[in-house]
Amino acid sequence: MSQAVRIGTADGVFHIEMARPEKKNALTAAMYRTLADALATAEADPAVRVILISGAGGNFTAGNDLADFLETPPMEQDAPVFRFIKGFANLQKPFVAAVEGVAIGVGTTMLLHCDLAYAGSSARFALPFANLGLTPEAASSLLLPLCAGHARAAEMLMLGEVFSAQAALDAGIVNAVLPDGQVLDHAFERCRKLTAQPAESLRLTKQLMKRAQQALINDTMNVEADVFKQRLVSPDAKEAFAAFFEKRKPDFSKTS
Repeated sequence: MSQAVRIGTADGVFHIEMARPEKKNALTAAMYRTLADALATAEADPAVRVILISGAGGNFTAGNDLADFLETPPMEQDAPVFRFIKGFANLQKPFVAAVEGVAIGVGTTMLLHCDLAYAGSSARFALPFANLGLTPEAASSLLLPLCAGHARAAEMLMLGEVFSAQAALDAGIVNAVLPDGQVLDHAFERCRKLTAQPAESLRLTKQLMKRAQQALINDTMNVEADVFKQRLVSPDAKEAFAAFFEKRKPDFSKTS
């Protein structure tokens, strides 16, 4: 159990907080394991009506802790990161996110699987997979073009540039942009409204909305994971990671 993930349940809301604020809630393998276990616990508990995820210290998550990531790279389908991704992609209960500060990598891709997601006005998002010599995850290669359109998704996934909360709203990644400091309270209010709804009606509504795509989502995640693992040991990725730790610009002119 990672101490950098806090879990609490109240009035039917299962709250998961990524709590490593000194690292902008960058995720380690231990945190992924705890997050995956937490989702499974919440899904199985009949007292839980809604699952809410947020980050501590004014940030959602900076994505992977790269040092930890390279020390324990996810080379198997049951790696903690893949368990977490499959967990949130297959939730039957409502899944809500409150996003402040940075939401990098999986911090953005998981929002594509949320039923409701709210962002602070200064929140910043990025999908820097290509920048690191890697490829998309969490079926984002399927879902992002569907919600944002191919051109906008290509810009986000191929250039990996930081984009604003308003851009995330325009792309259909979040439901609303709120003043900083009000996001978590608003998300809890939405969660409480959901807990007052018939749980089975919500489950079936979500199931029906995802019915046509769920098998394709899972297949896409499996294909993405296989390609991602290949890219982890590629010359491009090795150069990107080396440049990151050496605090320099990567040079891909001789790697591809």
